[in-house]
Amino acid sequence: MIAVTFALPSESSDFRRLLSHQGHEVAVLHTGVGEKSCRSRLGPLLDGKPFDLLISSGFAGGIDPSLGVGDLLLAENFSDPQLVAQARALLVGQVARLVTADRVVESAGERQRLAQEHNAAAVDMETQWIARACAERKLPMLSLRVISDTAAAPFPAPPAVLFDLERQRTDGTKVATHFFRHPFHLVRLIRFARQIATARENLGAALYQLIATL
Repeated sequence: MIAVTFALPSESSDFRRLLSHQGHEVAVLHTGVGEKSCRSRLGPLLDGKPFDLLISSGFAGGIDPSLGVGDLLLAENFSDPQLVAQARALLVGQVARLVTADRVVESAGERQRLAQEHNAAAVDMETQWIARACAERKLPMLSLRVISDTAAAPFPAPPAVLFDLERQRTDGTKVATHFFRHPFHLVRLIRFARQIATARENLGAALYQLIATL
């Protein structure tokens, strides 16, 4: 059985729709966003079934300027080399390093710092902890992420407005209040919604294609 992890159901919805037509035995697991949620949820999920391999998936922020919204990234520093080779032969994407941060990385300056310190092409908030859980269980892992935002295509509002990390949900009142006070940001919100849709669609299709060959 293959486990595929995402932080949130909003990231996995396209893949789950495609999965209904897939004959492989696949379990979609949602870890939540960030270290605290990921570490508390993932262990019990992995121990509940005998998985053969795990694909750590979901959204990531682009650091390398060559990466655009919707591009795929195979994280070589968190993945089994054989699985990377299989995925690379099948998918159009970049093989590079991924860094896991303890917060949402928003600014171009922060992204540049991470690129310099970690030689990373993208950033997320879960993969390091997923990789650790897999290593503890000797479970082969592939990290496949899709770029949802970049310095050139940023968030439409401060991350704390868009997602409450402690409660692991979006506060609709907070979002509505922000855009009521900043109505010109609504254009950014519409553009960002399109970015997310593109990223989700590309990731779902890539995962579906990949799993069909594993």
